[in-house]
Amino acid sequence: MTEPTPNDFRSSAIRAIRIERDAIDALENRIDDQFTRACEVIMNCKGRVVVTGMGKSGHIGNKIAATLASTGTPSFFVHPGEASHGDMGMITPQDVVIAISNSGSTSEVVTILPLIKRMGAPLISMTGNASSILAREAVANLDVSVMVEACPLGLAPTSSTTATLVMGDALAVALLEARGFSAEDFAFSHPGGSLGRRLLLRVSDIMHTGDQIPVVNESTLLSGALLEISRKGLGMTTVVNQEGTLTGIFTDGDLRRTLDRSVDIHSTPISEVMTRNGKTIQADHLAAEALNIMEEMKINALPVTDDAGALVGAINMHDLLRAGVI
Repeated sequence: MTEPTPNDFRSSAIRAIRIERDAIDALENRIDDQFTRACEVIMNCKGRVVVTGMGKSGHIGNKIAATLASTGTPSFFVHPGEASHGDMGMITPQDVVIAISNSGSTSEVVTILPLIKRMGAPLISMTGNASSILAREAVANLDVSVMVEACPLGLAPTSSTTATLVMGDALAVALLEARGFSAEDFAFSHPGGSLGRRLLLRVSDIMHTGDQIPVVNESTLLSGALLEISRKGLGMTTVVNQEGTLTGIFTDGDLRRTLDRSVDIHSTPISEVMTRNGKTIQADHLAAEALNIMEEMKINALPVTDDAGALVGAINMHDLLRAGVI
């Protein structure tokens, strides 16, 4: 055997990719009445979708179950070997079973078919053999057959597992759209991820309130406003009138511009140098929206107001950073 060259590695990889791409392309013509039937059965399911498969099909099944569960279809994976030793108790008549087997005759899967049938749980199969026992027992069979495996020996599941995974994704997406599953629904399934934080976290969850809010009256001298900025540590202070309504904001940037004008900080009221009609946000808005405003306006803090314009809180870029929104 000759030593493989870099071109040999690249040629093998490209050949594998092309074979698997062809396997995926072939799936388009198999989105047929069987696929529609599978979607309808799952949509009518009162329980959960139970996915099962052996070996590499099992690994793919685990991923399909996870994708279904995270996109609005409650689902979990059951190992067919374990199902024969007690885990059948995890399946109920209200569930739908998706059984995956390229041959359609995997012994561990076939063994539990009579039990699934007796229980009355609808069976959907994903097979590479439409005439197999698994396909015949199913209310809908999703054809994931391939012309050839990417493995040159034709032994290692490669194209077939890729086709099965893509069919599973197609099923999950079809169900997701049919249910009207939203980005916020997705976030509830992923509260620990950055997407979950961006779609679930509200300004009210992280804003400063009460005595933590930097605030001065319009008549406060600039020197007093600077002390408030220093005490509260948010890089700004809000300015309110006698009724507590927000009338302006004074930031570190405003301070630099003010000092350039040689303003006397001990005699100038903050109302003369503050920024009026600045950007604000309300407490029930998403924290991600606050981030968008800050980035767009190139500012580092925002006052939080209620519907009447009264000051109720303050939020800055560091708060968003600590909360994982950035």
